[in-house]
Amino acid sequence: MIEIGAQVDLSHPAERVWRALTDRELLGRWFAEAGMVEGVADRMLLHTGGLPGFEADVEVEVTERQEPDLLVLACDEAGRLSELTCTVTTTKQGCRLELREVSTHGAWSAEQHEPREQQLRQALTVRLPAILDWLAFQQVDLSRADGGMTAELPLIGVRGRAGRNPRRRRTLVAVVAGAVLVAGTAAWVTLPSDPKPAAAPAQTATASPTVTAGRVTVAPTATASARPSRTTASATTPPSRTPSAKPSRTPASAAPPPPPPPPAPITARYETDSSRLFGYTGEIVVSNPGSAPVADWAVVVTLAEGTTVDDVDGANWRQDRRVITFTGAAVAAGGSQTISFDVRDSRPKAREPESCTIGGQQCAGL
Repeated sequence: MIEIGAQVDLSHPAERVWRALTDRELLGRWFAEAGMVEGVADRMLLHTGGLPGFEADVEVEVTERQEPDLLVLACDEAGRLSELTCTVTTTKQGCRLELREVSTHGAWSAEQHEPREQQLRQALTVRLPAILDWLAFQQVDLSRADGGMTAELPLIGVRGRAGRNPRRRRTLVAVVAGAVLVAGTAAWVTLPSDPKPAAAPAQTATASPTVTAGRVTVAPTATASARPSRTTASATTPPSRTPSAKPSRTPASAAPPPPPPPPAPITARYETDSSRLFGYTGEIVVSNPGSAPVADWAVVVTLAEGTTVDDVDGANWRQDRRVITFTGAAVAAGGSQTISFDVRDSRPKAREPESCTIGGQQCAGL
């Protein structure tokens, strides 16, 4: 017995997911085109012959149906028989869809098994969410009512109330502006004056001789001088000296700038691989330009408000609110590793992550 399975968490009600599983037109949009088999009720022909992992078209018949929780199909692919079980479980965010196919007669080859499962996962995580988003958008009432808009949108800014005299409002504004002008002028007049101080010359004491009876004495007198001076006194009195001016200080030479930080041993680049209504698929390529493998690496992505991650391929991941951390195996020297993740957005116009870093360095492309 060989089993193929995949599951996805969807932000849509179970009834909408059930419609995508059972409506022939919708089924052809996200998985494979379907046609009715004449004369047989509850039987369809899925045109899967050209899809990866499928060798021929598949004829399916409903064997069990519990709307909107369970759908069981008997599948016949050119004589190879299998049973496909579709389980829908309600969650807080919406619902979880799980598909499991078990071989009942015959078996898939090793070359057929992996592409078939990959095709199923791709349909569940990328194309089905896009169809569900489209269905949700169709249910939005953009006209609000048959009579059109009944309420005026709020305006941001200062505005007078309805019915108030505009001339009176202009007068009030003029009075307020005049009061502000008068208050500003009064404050300017009462500010203390701040004259620029004039540079006063330094005063130095010089000795001038004075003749008295029988001896000569020296009496110091204060004179204004712009630079220090020295005066010679009589032999009986030692000359007075004024302290010399302090030597001028020359500015110290500027310190050399610190060396630039060494390049990060591992880098990452982000790009939006595909976008759709209410979501997108992001891709991160982790590259190791060094000469040795790097084992301990982590890419930290901060999602926009109202977005969640549905599926990740190429790395281990954990989520803390809007912060997603991706880790994985060692990246070989000169090698790279690609991470692909599917993001669901609550708004019609999908928003890219707010930030992406690896080892504290910003990811390129974002």
